[in-house]
Amino acid sequence: MMADARTVHIEVSDLTMAYGTFVIQQDLSFNVYHGDIFVIMGGSGCGKSTLLKHMLGLLEPASGDILYSGQSFINASAAEREAMRRRWGITYQAGGLLSAMTLAENITLPLQLYTDYSERERDSIVAYKLALVGLAGYQDYYPSEISGGMRKRAALARAIALDPDILFFDEPSAGLDPISSRLLDELIVQLQESTGATVVMVTHELASIFDIATNSVYLDASTRTMIDYGDPRVLRDHSEQAVVRQFLSRSSATGQEDSP
Repeated sequence: MMADARTVHIEVSDLTMAYGTFVIQQDLSFNVYHGDIFVIMGGSGCGKSTLLKHMLGLLEPASGDILYSGQSFINASAAEREAMRRRWGITYQAGGLLSAMTLAENITLPLQLYTDYSERERDSIVAYKLALVGLAGYQDYYPSEISGGMRKRAALARAIALDPDILFFDEPSAGLDPISSRLLDELIVQLQESTGATVVMVTHELASIFDIATNSVYLDASTRTMIDYGDPRVLRDHSEQAVVRQFLSRSSATGQEDSP
């Protein structure tokens, strides 16, 4: 399917991010299409996680707009923003599970806050979501009682508790060994295919970028703007920007080290 025939799910339009007078990134304009697995990438300190925070509404832009299904998030009322957020699932770099709660209690929390399901219905949903991420039977375990990879999957189960339209990930593979990281990538793809959700993620892992991403944007720290945008496999081989090709092939010191 041609890119221009797909439906835009998220539109970032002329976005400038700044802390006071210090500009982080400027003139960011790109689309995330329905069903994309979209990666925000770039070298160390370029503002990847800052962009994610703007997309989540945790930070306000200096200028520009972010639209979800054509509706401005920046200009939306508090009630409209809350309605949009209820269609999102978010997993953070450290997982963000509450240590004093069991996995079931962690996953039940958004269901208690945002639905009127009965306890029995919530229990059924929790069991189903844990089974989807390969953690059937782990309802009564605490986060400290399971491995790092299992905690990442449990966080994902919580993120999909409300059947979101969009899943946001901040360095989902951080701290995982290569095998666990690959299994998590496979799980993200499986969930995207089964739910149809759009995925937006920050990652510096080349294996993840090439294995699962369908679209991407490259943020450049030196020029403080995006310098390329598209399928990362195409950018690796055909980008007109040498720094992008180098980053995606790790063929020089440029882009060797990357962090949010």
